Amino acid sequence: ARSCELSTAVGMVSVIDPYSVYRKSELILNIQNDDVKMDPGILATSIKTDKGRPDPVICGDFDMRIARDGTWFYHGSSIGRKPLVKLFASVLNRDEEGVYWLTTPVEKGRVAVDDAPFLAVELTVDGEGCDQTLRFRTTLDDEVTADSDHRLRVAHDPETGEPSPYVLVRGRLEALINRSVFYELVERGVEEIVAGETVFGVWSAGCFFPLGSLAGRPGGES
Repeated sequence: ARSCELSTAVGMVSVIDPYSVYRKSELILNIQNDDVKMDPGILATSIKTDKGRPDPVICGDFDMRIARDGTWFYHGSSIGRKPLVKLFASVLNRDEEGVYWLTTPVEKGRVAVDDAPFLAVELTVDGEGCDQTLRFRTTLDDEVTADSDHRLRVAHDPETGEPSPYVLVRGRLEALINRSVFYELVERGVEEIVAGETVFGVWSAGCFFPLGSLAGRPGGES
C-alpha cells in the first residue's frame, strides 16, 4: 500500500457561473400561480453577462426562506415543485458577509437561510483508505466530490458539542450533511497524525478531512 500524504482541503471558489437567469416578476408569478405548468425549458432565459451591464438592482428581501431540511418557503408556504426550486438554487449565491442572495444580471434580493442552503442525503464511496473518494448527493440532485475545492468541515455547538457537518457545493454555498450520511462518514473514519496531534477524519480525493475528536457515534438531528 502506498504512503498517504496528508493534505488540507483549503480554498473556496468565489465565482458562480449562473446557469439560468430569471427576472423577479417571472419567479414570483410562477410561485403564486399554482395553475402555471412549470416548464424549465420555457421559463429559463439564458443571458450572457455583458461588461457594460450595470450592477443588479437590490430589491431587498424576497420573503423567501430555506429551512434546515432544505425546504424552500415563499411567504411562509413551502415551494413544492422541485424543478422550480432547482431554478431558484441555480441563481443563489452568498456574499463575503454571509448574506444569501438570488441574483440575476438585473436585480437581486436577499433570502433567509436557517442553516445551509442545501442538504446532503446520500453518500457514494469509491475506493478505500486514502485512495477513496466521497461523493455526496443533495436533495436537489447536485453531486459533489469532497476534494481540495469542495471541503468537508464539522462545526460543533459550543454548548452541547453536537456536530454539524458540511460539504462545500459551489461558491460559498454549503450542504448540511444529514445524520445518516454523517454516520457513514464516521464508520469510514481513521486516525491520522496532524501537526503532532492524533486527529479523527476521513480521506477523499487525496485530502484528509478532520471530523473532530469523537468518542462514539455522532448524535443530534440533521
